[in-house]
Amino acid sequence: MKKLFLLPLFLWGVDFKSTIPKIPSIYIPAMCYTKTKDEKGIVHNPCFSCHINSIPPNYVNDYDLQLSYSFPQPALKNPYKNLFKDYTKEVAKISDEEILNYVKTSNYFDKDGNIILAKKLKNLPKNWDSNNNSKWDGYIPDCYYNFDKDGFDRDKNGRFTGWRAFAYMPFLGTFWPTNGSTDDVLIRLPKKFRMLNGKFDKETYIVNFAILEAMIKRKDIKINPVNEKRWGIDLNKDGKLDIAKKIKYDWAPLKNRFMSYVGDAKNEKIAAGLFPIGTEFLHTVRYILPQNNTIKLAPRIKEIRYAKKLFWLNYATLKRLAQSRIVEKNLNPDILETFNGNSERGLRNHFGWVYQGFIEDKNGNLRPQTYTETLSCMGCHDAIGATTDTVFSFPRKLNNYKNGWYYPSEKDLKNVPEFRYKDGTYEYSNYLMLNKSGNEFRTNDEVYNKFFDKNGKPKKEAFEKLHKDVTYLIYPSKKRALMLNKAYRVIVKKQSYIYGKAPHIKPFNNVYKQLKDGQLTGIKKPFLIPYK
Repeated sequence: MKKLFLLPLFLWGVDFKSTIPKIPSIYIPAMCYTKTKDEKGIVHNPCFSCHINSIPPNYVNDYDLQLSYSFPQPALKNPYKNLFKDYTKEVAKISDEEILNYVKTSNYFDKDGNIILAKKLKNLPKNWDSNNNSKWDGYIPDCYYNFDKDGFDRDKNGRFTGWRAFAYMPFLGTFWPTNGSTDDVLIRLPKKFRMLNGKFDKETYIVNFAILEAMIKRKDIKINPVNEKRWGIDLNKDGKLDIAKKIKYDWAPLKNRFMSYVGDAKNEKIAAGLFPIGTEFLHTVRYILPQNNTIKLAPRIKEIRYAKKLFWLNYATLKRLAQSRIVEKNLNPDILETFNGNSERGLRNHFGWVYQGFIEDKNGNLRPQTYTETLSCMGCHDAIGATTDTVFSFPRKLNNYKNGWYYPSEKDLKNVPEFRYKDGTYEYSNYLMLNKSGNEFRTNDEVYNKFFDKNGKPKKEAFEKLHKDVTYLIYPSKKRALMLNKAYRVIVKKQSYIYGKAPHIKPFNNVYKQLKDGQLTGIKKPFLIPYK
């Protein structure tokens, strides 16, 4: 019998048309296979980052998942083969100069400032056309990354695209730049939110963003002074129409206390913890550009991630959905989640949103994500306790410089202090103490050596620096940044994203290849966020 030789994925070509996942359980992230108990018997808890006591109308409340690997039977075998590969030789072949030139080269704009991917999608390659209708049915990139003083994007002709940049505190662990990527996030609200009496009005748009922020964060939001008489709405809730310097959060419908958006969006649905229908997010994940003893967002993009809210679910429906998931899991614990969609339109989660993405091809050009690649996004953007309306970034928006409405390249996170919980403890410091590492896989020696001594004891002076400046933790050294860039470039060349995208050189030792049914993590008591 002749032997069969399996060719690398990129030699077979990428299948954009199939909606049958190559790895049906890929919505469960690679980080969830981490060994929480180390060789010395010490228990680490990175699980609380995502699985936590939630705030309604997120009724998922899944902190119990800190205690066990509660996986369906088909997911017990770890599908992320890349985590166990040694890329030493391949990384060594890439010089510092080569990788720097690579990350400095934009794969989003051509030399004339046109969006490369938008042009391709309007002249759609046949193999990208998943439903064979000769047109692209999903999001077409339309952000020019050309921001005015208020963070609004403008196209080549100076017209507003609707996108607005905001700075936010990176989510815990894997998402810190020290673990491989920089990023940005932009938000866009539907046209009604930008209009006053049928005409575009920038001040109306700015105020609606502030109202949204108040509703998502459930607190008062400072604004530049505005005259409430323009909209006939008492924004600061002082009982009169005057000059407002803040959006007063005062929403309790059962007590007849209401809020609304302004302008032509006055009658749009509004509720605490929920985004309006039609809200869009644009998120680019980028390489790290070391520069002048700090890091910058590289021009080269690893991924473009797009999300849009398609329909509204009220509190009662959201609670019923969360409860039904518990019942379904108890009745059918080994059934995998399913998500409708394709590589063009993206995949729909169970809470009213669609998620879609683009990623590098083997030559570094951006291409659509396949169904399976997009499926890998859904576990984090569906039913977990850590999100607000399935979104991570906006609830973590900063309110420092320019009230947080600026693009990260305008001002980095230098001297930005840690977030603090209600009890006064620090968020990032808490992660380090519970996990004893700078990432879920416990492979970031640079962070460990900075914050812990050889006996595993915390270095007080390091934590004190972190309290005042998060970059002391989350920004990598130039050496580490270049290494991670090279390691990810190896994965790009192989087009093996579905087998793990975490950049590394040596195989991961702190990850299970196989789990047992009902296996416990060793964490005895879940960490609960002290909201009050």
